[in-house]
Amino acid sequence: MRIDIISVVPELLSGPFNSSIIKKAIDKKIIEIHIHNLRDYSTNNYRSIDDYQYGGGAGMVMLIEPIDNCIAELKKERDYDDIIYMTPDGDTLNQGISNKLSCMKNIIILCGHYKGIDQRIRDNIITMEISIGDFVLTGGELPAAILTDSIVRLLPGALGDETSALTDSFQDNLLSHPVYTRPREYKSWVVPEILFSGDQKKIEKWRMEKSLELTKKKRPDLL
Repeated sequence: MRIDIISVVPELLSGPFNSSIIKKAIDKKIIEIHIHNLRDYSTNNYRSIDDYQYGGGAGMVMLIEPIDNCIAELKKERDYDDIIYMTPDGDTLNQGISNKLSCMKNIIILCGHYKGIDQRIRDNIITMEISIGDFVLTGGELPAAILTDSIVRLLPGALGDETSALTDSFQDNLLSHPVYTRPREYKSWVVPEILFSGDQKKIEKWRMEKSLELTKKKRPDLL
C-alpha cells in the first residue's frame, strides 16, 4: 500500500512515522508513506499557498492551484482509490473507515490548514472527507498521522500477531475486554481466575461477556 500526504508543514509528520509499528512496516515494505510539501507546487516566487477569502472575514484560505498541481502530478504516476481531506466537518473517523481504507492500494491525504481549502477542490477533486472529532486543530497533519496509524496497523505483517488488530475495540462494534499480565497478584489486586483455567471456550465466553458489559456501560450507542 502507498499513502501520499500533502502538507503545508511536513516536518510535523517526521516524528510519527520514524518509530514503532509504522517505521517497522515501512522497513518491511508493507507500506510506503510519501510526504509532499505543498509549497513546492506554489505558482509564485514567494511559494505562498494561501490568500484572503472572497467576501471578507478572518482567516486565510488554501489556494486551488498548488493543491491541484500536486494531486495532478501524483495522478500522472498512478491511480488513487481515494483522495482524502482531513477537516473538522468531515465524517468522523471510526474503525469501519480504517478497515475499508486498509484494503486500498493507493490513497492521498490532504492536510487542511488556516481556514480550510477552496471549496472548489472539495467539490471536484476530494473523494472523502474525514474528521477525528468535534474540535479544531491548527492543521490536518496530526489527524493525518492518526488516520495513517489506524490504517497501517491493519495491514498484514504490520503487527507481530496478525490477529491482534482483529480483537481491538470497535471491531464488531464492541469495546475490547479487560487484559491482564504478570504478576498474578499485586497489592492484593488479583487477576480473574477464569484466565488460568486453560479452558479456551470459557475464557472466550468470559471475554465476550466483559466486552458487552463494557460497551453497554461506556458506549451503549454502539449496540
